[in-house]
Amino acid sequence: MRRSYLKLSLSNGTFCKRSLDENIGLVKRLGFENLEFNMKCVEEEDEEAVYVAKKLIDSHGLTCLTLHAAALHVKSEEDIPKAVYYGRVSADFAYKLSAPVMVVHSNVSRKLPEKLRNKFLKLIFKELRPYARNLNVKLTLENLSYASSDYGKNVAELEEIFRIIDEEATIGFTLDFCHAEATGQTFNLLEKYHKWLCNVHMSNRAHKPFDSVTNSLNAVITKLLEHNYDGPITMELNSKCTTEEILNTKHVLEKILS
Repeated sequence: MRRSYLKLSLSNGTFCKRSLDENIGLVKRLGFENLEFNMKCVEEEDEEAVYVAKKLIDSHGLTCLTLHAAALHVKSEEDIPKAVYYGRVSADFAYKLSAPVMVVHSNVSRKLPEKLRNKFLKLIFKELRPYARNLNVKLTLENLSYASSDYGKNVAELEEIFRIIDEEATIGFTLDFCHAEATGQTFNLLEKYHKWLCNVHMSNRAHKPFDSVTNSLNAVITKLLEHNYDGPITMELNSKCTTEEILNTKHVLEKILS
């Protein structure tokens, strides 16, 4: 019975090269009731776009379960105000779209020395965490891909980030299955952070579609159910996916969740 509580959702980031009207409309036409709004679908400094997005989401009868924040991989202290600005605008979008959860990256470059990395993390999140909390938007930190220039791809790196930015233990975790599989971290991450899990980004390697149920997909869904996870399963596919591939992935996930 638990399987029915998992909510299948689609990131509109898949359609980021299309107009906002078209990409939100596609989420509905492909048979989804829920979406994750990705900030790369709007101009990063277009604060007014949220009103257009809200109208479109409401008109299609969609529910915005999560929002993926705009991210900036900070390389120097001069980049911090812009990273904070992107985070605040994203939180405003989440609030106005009634999305209770906002996915964030660490926002710091993995090339930084540890001392600077820790300093920059503190400076960014001491601004972003209370700002989001005042809007009743929960931040969730995502594990990153092997090739990402940002910091936070495995348990050790995420432990460091959480220790610095989340003294009050209020920030959740978003498991990106594709990233975790590529780094061999899937079950380590679930074991460590399942109590804080708020969202699951789901795709095959390199954000490609699924055309059938795989052993690894079946194993991760089974583990999520064992941990009583009842949040979104958010399909996050790359922009090269066809509508047929999206529908096939949807069918695979519905089959395994049924």
